[in-house]
Amino acid sequence: MTTKAAFTPEEWTALLQGPPTAGMIVVTAASGGMFRETLALSKAYVEARKLHGQSELLDEIVMSKPKADHTRYHSYGELRANGLQHLREAVALLESKATREEADGYRGFVLAVANRVAAAHREDGQDVSPGETVAIQEITAALGGGA
Repeated sequence: MTTKAAFTPEEWTALLQGPPTAGMIVVTAASGGMFRETLALSKAYVEARKLHGQSELLDEIVMSKPKADHTRYHSYGELRANGLQHLREAVALLESKATREEADGYRGFVLAVANRVAAAHREDGQDVSPGETVAIQEITAALGGGA
């Protein structure tokens, strides 16, 4: 079992930022619903904590408070491009230090966050807007592997 101790502080921060970054990519992919969608991001962590014990690594990740740096990016395009690159790097890091199951668990959690955020607010009469659908597809591709 891989734990936080296997990572440098910078690497650990990168892993912690992956799920909220994916959530922010989805939040900003369509207009409206920002409050509900941000709340859904937090609820995804609460739900994941209920699955405690399935993966020690994922347990440690979901026990942290989700934090996304809103000031780091100046546009949706910049958030999307840099956020997707960040997700690719986080998965590569996990693949080099964690088990395949742990990396797949991380991928699954990131996608659960993205999907929960997308479904939190109806836009244009749809549960998930076309922009959010594209964002989730891009996040899935960035996660690669068993995502």
